[in-house]
Amino acid sequence: MPYEFTIQVSPEIAATPEKLKKHIAKKNGIPLSEISHIQIRKKSIDARQRSIRINLKIEVYLDEVYTEEQIKLPAYTDVSNKPEVVIIGAGPAGLFAALKCIELGYKPILLERGKDVQSRRRDLKAINRDHIVNEDSNYCFGEGGAGTYSDGKLYTRSKKRGDVKRILELLVGFGASNQILVEAHPHIGTNKLPAIIASIREKIIEHGGKVLFNTRVIDFKIKNSNIVGVKIQDESIIDAKKVILATGHSARDIFKLLYKNKIEIEAKAFALGVRVEHSQKLIDQIQYKSKERSAYLPPSPYSIVKQIRGRGMYSFCMCPGGVIAPCATSPGEVVTNGWSPSKRDQPTSNSGIVVELRLEDFKEFEKHGPLAGMYFQQKIEQTAFTVGGETQRVPAQRMVDMTEGKISRNLPETSYKPGLTSSDMGLVFPKFIHNILQDGFKTFGKSMKGYYTNEAVIHAPESRTSSPIRIPRDNKTLEHVQIKGLYPCGEGAGYAGGIISAAIDGEKCAEACILSY
Repeated sequence: MPYEFTIQVSPEIAATPEKLKKHIAKKNGIPLSEISHIQIRKKSIDARQRSIRINLKIEVYLDEVYTEEQIKLPAYTDVSNKPEVVIIGAGPAGLFAALKCIELGYKPILLERGKDVQSRRRDLKAINRDHIVNEDSNYCFGEGGAGTYSDGKLYTRSKKRGDVKRILELLVGFGASNQILVEAHPHIGTNKLPAIIASIREKIIEHGGKVLFNTRVIDFKIKNSNIVGVKIQDESIIDAKKVILATGHSARDIFKLLYKNKIEIEAKAFALGVRVEHSQKLIDQIQYKSKERSAYLPPSPYSIVKQIRGRGMYSFCMCPGGVIAPCATSPGEVVTNGWSPSKRDQPTSNSGIVVELRLEDFKEFEKHGPLAGMYFQQKIEQTAFTVGGETQRVPAQRMVDMTEGKISRNLPETSYKPGLTSSDMGLVFPKFIHNILQDGFKTFGKSMKGYYTNEAVIHAPESRTSSPIRIPRDNKTLEHVQIKGLYPCGEGAGYAGGIISAAIDGEKCAEACILSY
């Protein structure tokens, strides 16, 4: 039986097994020869003081053999001839809903408008190199959803929504490093996540489920307030008594379709702003309070929240050692996002810096009813496209220049591959957002000495933080409040905010759907 300890040590000791063993032995009066193994269960960094410490939760084995635990996947059975559940969208919500269906003995039919995870690469190359946006295959649409090629962050504050550990263990079972079970802010990385997504898809097919790519839903078939099928782009109808709708936060055509069919939806507040790039070395210096980052420390992230002019302004999806990517989903718009490879070894860091929006901000588009926020969001993206030069080049401005209302005379090269156009951010955003950003960056600089610098480059816009729509559902059955058999799910329906919470919601919707069969 191992002994459990919670300790705080230097980064070097935490990263060196022999030094950690000696530290434990000395600290607890245990003969070094008796310690057969130390297993780290949880790890986090405390950088609040000048002397950085690592928090560890460990198990110490004395004179016994440690056998490494093997994460096992559930005992999936063949569901080829079982009742069917149609799932629209192969992001984390849809994929984990499909796995849960198989686990419970039901056959998932997974419909994905985009391409498989490998084929998506060609379309990402096209948007980066040739500025061509494929409306069905891009950084947001395709197998794995938006998270696959935009970082694979697994941190969630939604601990009350479900079993986070279960989702992490499933990801390990499908090929992720078991370090995601240890780190306080787990991260897979855009270079590693595609293989895991492909492994999940293969498991679904192996056990009798179906995965249909290039299959965009264009209508719902409803009879007596019950869903009976979905129409796909070739005009064929797929019969469906149970449909899990997991299309993600950018599926504007689905939002419009629901509204057109008078299926109840609601406007939802979200946040919108810019994506800022600094050198990773600078962020490390600020966060670690040192000129050089220790070899035993990872590239540092940051998180910052301030109240500016009565609004929240905060960092979002911060990517240490990462790059900025073009995430438009339609021609004629510009959208930014960020991602990091698993090693987070790029020379720059970036983060969304966004402003809290309210429903009253969307008055200009109130004729669109619950879609008002979506059209507000879209207008900013289309304006940025025009200001940027009507390509995937983004409007950009040095940080201090932006706060002082100056167009930057020159811009350094950034990680954003399609390129930059030196612009006035006041041309992209409504005045209230622009003013909050101007004041906010100065305020950020007071909290993070060195952050407010003209070497930082602002890219616009960061607009897809969460869905501008909520699709209401019954709190107990998780069915749509109006349409029986329809289960709104995940980020696109307004019930999740990231890979883990979306996966949890996918499992919940699958369980609720099957319970009602």
